[in-house]
Amino acid sequence: MTTTDQTPATETSADGITLTSGAASKVKSLLDQEGRDDLSLRIAVQPGGCSGLRYQLFFDERSLDGDEIREFDGVHVVVDRMSLPYLHGATIDFVDTIEKQGFTIDNPMATGSCACGDSFH
Repeated sequence: MTTTDQTPATETSADGITLTSGAASKVKSLLDQEGRDDLSLRIAVQPGGCSGLRYQLFFDERSLDGDEIREFDGVHVVVDRMSLPYLHGATIDFVDTIEKQGFTIDNPMATGSCACGDSFH
């Protein structure tokens, strides 16, 4: 699935995750700084955090059996098959304000989160 600049940043994919155009631009910028075009943004859900589960976002060159791969504005986003059910309908954005800078995940599947906002259940 590919999003375009005409697609509103808040629109979510019905069958998976959405990377906003702002987040895709930031990922492209980071990859350009690294001089790498062979990496994908991997989003995973791992046990941990004060609420039971936590997100991991990192660049990965691997392709694992069962990976779900989406393309957003030229950025490949990879989710492993175990994490995908936890991320159904999630939107990944990049925020750059005075108060906060970084990637955010708006996840309708999360039933609760901890005070720091880094983990969920």
